Amino acid sequence: MPSHRPDLAGRRFFLRAAGVRLALPVLDSLGANVLRSGLAVTALSAHAKTVHPMRMVAIGNAFGFYPPHFFPKETGAAYDAPWLLEPIAREHRQHVSVFSGLDHGVKGGHFAVHSFLSGVRQVDAKGMPDGNISLDQRAAETVAGATRFPSLTLGSEEGLHGGCMMSWTRSGTRVNPIQGPRELFRKLFADESEAEQLRTKDRLSLQGSILDAVNGDARSLKNHLDTGDRRKLDEYFTSVRDVEKVIELRRKWAGVPKPAAPMKEPENRGLVNDIPVLYDLMALALQTDSTRIATLEIAGGFEAAVLGVRKEYHSLSHHGQLPESIELLVKLERYQTEQFSRFLTKLRSIDDGGETLLDHTMVLFGSGMGNGNAHTNLNLPVVFAGGGFRHGQYHAVATSGPDRQPLSNLFLSMLHRFGVEQPKFALSTGPLRGI
Repeated sequence: MPSHRPDLAGRRFFLRAAGVRLALPVLDSLGANVLRSGLAVTALSAHAKTVHPMRMVAIGNAFGFYPPHFFPKETGAAYDAPWLLEPIAREHRQHVSVFSGLDHGVKGGHFAVHSFLSGVRQVDAKGMPDGNISLDQRAAETVAGATRFPSLTLGSEEGLHGGCMMSWTRSGTRVNPIQGPRELFRKLFADESEAEQLRTKDRLSLQGSILDAVNGDARSLKNHLDTGDRRKLDEYFTSVRDVEKVIELRRKWAGVPKPAAPMKEPENRGLVNDIPVLYDLMALALQTDSTRIATLEIAGGFEAAVLGVRKEYHSLSHHGQLPESIELLVKLERYQTEQFSRFLTKLRSIDDGGETLLDHTMVLFGSGMGNGNAHTNLNLPVVFAGGGFRHGQYHAVATSGPDRQPLSNLFLSMLHRFGVEQPKFALSTGPLRGI
């Protein structure tokens, strides 16, 4: 069979059917003859709503925490809480577990921070069966349709390397964050007018399914591609499917009224002032079952001056062992642990069928940066709360040898508790022992 490998550099190819025109990525083995037809998408299944569903929240800090003020000196239940942990342990000792020794075994400083919830750097994802999908997005795949929002991703677009990069889809696409409490409030509680709802339904109906429209053409097209280009095309269609899932969910929920707003619409006042409001809104989102999964990344946009610190947060994380810089850095970090403790108090105050919302919510708090001053991504600071696990201790996990456990072992345990039965997540070696 003669080769159809084109010398068509820079030329774009399309699948066309029924008025749909889908642009394709550059495929080296694609011949000059482009077939025309469409692609089917499996209907998104919605899990039945349970009486007391499990929830999941992950809070990430891009710059880490000062290790001597975070990790206790003695393991077990009677640990003395260092300065950064003191607000959490004082109010919630029996409801939290503290870990040292957990990490993903990756290197890369600030770039490796982005693997905190995935366990895999984006550049290494091609060799992984699930890419660099993050913990929250893997869980969200199983509840899509049961709640209005499969997940909520919160954070800032300011700061290093293009803003928050903690949540990743299966196709390796960053999940853009909701950037302030006002936007989150409107997402949760502001209904569209009747005219806006009609326009939304019309728009979603017209969009239809791009992949459905080009199904046969795509199958025929793959017969003309080599292995590498077939993989590239599959990755591309996965990205299109992600968009279509969003469209389908919007169509399903377009006519369903949102919960009544229990508070006035908040203003955006900058990340430092916004953090407690974002925590309150996350608790409300879980309580109203608007979502069961939420993440918040604290990175760029954290205005140290609001807390009376006249040095920039990132530069303080590179403190050079200067006592005055460490003192200022820890002040910023203590504010974060105080607000996290307040969030746990909020979850414990909300009744959820005779138990508390924290009993039915797994809450992860930590960072993909182990030591900001040294730019290392090992020995990550991790606090884990709620979800019905056995808590109340500080665990120093082995960092080498046969007893070593990666952080993804904890993630696998969380997925299992969430109802996702899979044998492995990222580079996990099994569920985390000891909890």
